[in-house]
Amino acid sequence: MSPLVTAAALLGIAGTSVICGTDVFSALVLSPAASRSTDASVAELMGRIHEYGDRRLPVPGIAAILAAAATVGFAQSSTTRAAAGVALVALGGWLVVYLSISAPVNKQLRAAALSHTVPADTRALQRRWDSVIWFRAGLQAVALGGLLIALISD
Repeated sequence: MSPLVTAAALLGIAGTSVICGTDVFSALVLSPAASRSTDASVAELMGRIHEYGDRRLPVPGIAAILAAAATVGFAQSSTTRAAAGVALVALGGWLVVYLSISAPVNKQLRAAALSHTVPADTRALQRRWDSVIWFRAGLQAVALGGLLIALISD
């Protein structure tokens, strides 16, 4: 087994695990809790969550993408390359969904929390965000599986 593949896959697994865990927690806990909360509570708390998450979570997310790409590049077998490639495609798909759907909602809720306002469309914003959280978690799980296969197959 190549030490470069091992290191890259392990870094990718670590970064992907952070984002996957965050998305699964959001799907299982945050989304249902938000659906039973007042608009003011949703706007304030979710805005603050996104304030910190959007600043801190790009580090493991970017690390995972770069590590998956490095695993593809360093792979010595077609199985390892394919598994890491699946992970890379899943992470890329996650990024597209995040940037096109989740991030704009995050921005609006962050702005509301910072200005201590409650958007009239708070429920619609949260429903839009919730509409992709299980899909995002699924893409992260696929990426994690691909990186784990790459780790054991090289």
